[in-house]
Amino acid sequence: MLQIHFCVLLWGLTAILGKLISLPATALVWWRMLLVSVTALMLPRVWRSLRALPWRLIAIYAGIGCVVALHWLTFYGAIKLANASVAVIAMALCPIFLAIVEPWIAQRAFDWRELGLGLFVVPGVLLVVGGTPPGMQLGLAVGVLSAFLASTFSALNKRYVQQADALSVTAVELGAGTLLLTLCAPLLPHDGPLFPLPGLRDALLLVVLAYGCTLLPFALSLVALRQISAFTAQLAINLEPVYAIAIAAVLFGEQRQLGVPFYLGVLIIVAAVILHPLLARRR
Repeated sequence: MLQIHFCVLLWGLTAILGKLISLPATALVWWRMLLVSVTALMLPRVWRSLRALPWRLIAIYAGIGCVVALHWLTFYGAIKLANASVAVIAMALCPIFLAIVEPWIAQRAFDWRELGLGLFVVPGVLLVVGGTPPGMQLGLAVGVLSAFLASTFSALNKRYVQQADALSVTAVELGAGTLLLTLCAPLLPHDGPLFPLPGLRDALLLVVLAYGCTLLPFALSLVALRQISAFTAQLAINLEPVYAIAIAAVLFGEQRQLGVPFYLGVLIIVAAVILHPLLARRR
């Protein structure tokens, strides 16, 4: 669990960096995935592990990587359409999606308690919607789609992560995601070059995003998923909005853009995170 919480702290910075980087969402995600996948593929340990993997498993990891790419694309799209606070709070719907998706993917019994705890965040999300300005509603909707995609790849990783080295899985997944974005970018709305070369400021922020907030937490989270359920991990990840919203308030003054109901909703979502380990302990 300590590994997951450390990852959450790093992930809390991804929305802030996404707001600070001036690149469009597609280019931002493409550079992020390219840097991480190329770096991972430069490690001899990764190649040794990949040579031992069956092609079927590599194809599964590649498919999961495509879901990761779509999740990041919609996540940063939500940030550009709304702001960092709205995008990260939409991710609080992940426990609801996971409670439904994970039993089917992991081929385990459905747990009504997980769904009930996931639904506990719904009043908080409704308050968040009420506290979001009309001009940011599209960003919130895109953020909800991102939450569904995040739940799907989290459940898939939980099922298959134990069958390969974490860094090798990272290399295959993010490499496949990079390839998907390369092929699909011409079909997406864009103005100017598909993947513009970042300036010095954006390049430095991309390096921090790629290595400090992607490669390190991505690999650590895969290791942690071998010990805990994807649902438990996702509830811990719900703390990500707390870090992101606090930092966004300091750096961007986003508290002036969002109403009181928004922050009441955040409190309810945090309460769900605290409630889960207490219920798990009683069980």
